[in-house]
Amino acid sequence: MTCQSSESTETLESDRDRDRRANANAVESDESTIAVAMKDLKNTGWYWGSLTANEAKEILQDASEGTFLVRDSSQRDYLFTISAMTSAGPTNLRIEYKHGKFKLDSVVLVKPKLKQFTSVVHLVEHYVQLSRASDKAAAAAAAAAAAVAVASNSQPNGTVQLLLTRPVYTATPALQHLCRIAINRQTRRVQELPLPNRLKDYLTDYTYHV
Repeated sequence: MTCQSSESTETLESDRDRDRRANANAVESDESTIAVAMKDLKNTGWYWGSLTANEAKEILQDASEGTFLVRDSSQRDYLFTISAMTSAGPTNLRIEYKHGKFKLDSVVLVKPKLKQFTSVVHLVEHYVQLSRASDKAAAAAAAAAAAVAVASNSQPNGTVQLLLTRPVYTATPALQHLCRIAINRQTRRVQELPLPNRLKDYLTDYTYHV
């Protein structure tokens, strides 16, 4: 017969309580991060929600290389997917979420080299900026950083060259939104602009360049 001291029992219960609190805090943090990511995505105009892979393929079928949209992933382990037109045709690039960060899913050797972001829109913005690089030095950097072999569930060898240049909008975006993007490309100091506070609030509600 064995017995356990009350002190040991209290220690075990304390450890369990701490673990439960840590798990609860992690879940709450994830929910908050994902909620903000969803809010930003819905403001973009190029987030298509529960669009299927086949529907995305039809939309992109006659588009130029680099045309893209973001939709909900049809795979349970992923939240979002980028559907894009590549040199090999329409393909789907999964977005991985882990520990409060979003990054492109990738083949094992490339995965550690890919940047992580707290926002899906920031992730897309990063690769759009690299893809749009015009000068040779920037283009070479883009080729090294953005044209990586990322996981693709629609290519025979599992890899595809990433190029994102032009989003497909669900509807014609409002002129105010296009102006907001143009202003964001020119300055990060919105609060210093000679504008009414209401307009400043609108500008800071979406701070991205795409």
